[in-house]
Amino acid sequence: MKKHVSKPQEEKDKERDLSQGFLGVREVACYLGVRPSTIYAMVERKGIPHYKVGRLVRFKKFEIDEWMAGQKEPVVDARVVARKAIRSLQRRPNLDVHRLVRKGIDEAKGRGYTSLQEKPGRIKGLRKEVEDGLV
Repeated sequence: MKKHVSKPQEEKDKERDLSQGFLGVREVACYLGVRPSTIYAMVERKGIPHYKVGRLVRFKKFEIDEWMAGQKEPVVDARVVARKAIRSLQRRPNLDVHRLVRKGIDEAKGRGYTSLQEKPGRIKGLRKEVEDGLV
C-alpha cells in the first residue's frame, strides 16, 4: 500500500527534485574546488555553460561534468619528447649538439642574453637629454 504524504510534504519533495537539477554558483564553486568569484568571472566570459534567470545564474551538473571533460590537458611524457628531440638531432649530422645543450642550460638558468636583462623602467638616452637640459 502507498504511504499517504501530506500535501505540503509533496510540494516540498517536488521543489527539492526540481532544485536538484540545477546548481547555484556556490555549489558549482564547491564542486569544482574554486572560489565563487572565479565562477562569476567564467560566466562573464561565457567560459562555462550556464543559465540566467533574471540576475540568478544556474548550472546543470551533467553539463558541468561534460565541460570539465573538455578542459582536460593532455599528458606529456618527458621521455617521448626527449626521444623526438634526439631523433631530430640525429637527422642533422653537422649540428654542434654541445653548444645547443649549453645554450639551453644557460637559458633555463637565466644566464643567456636576453633584451629583458636591462633595468626595468629605464629609458635609453634619457641621461643625454637631462645633461643637455632638454627635459
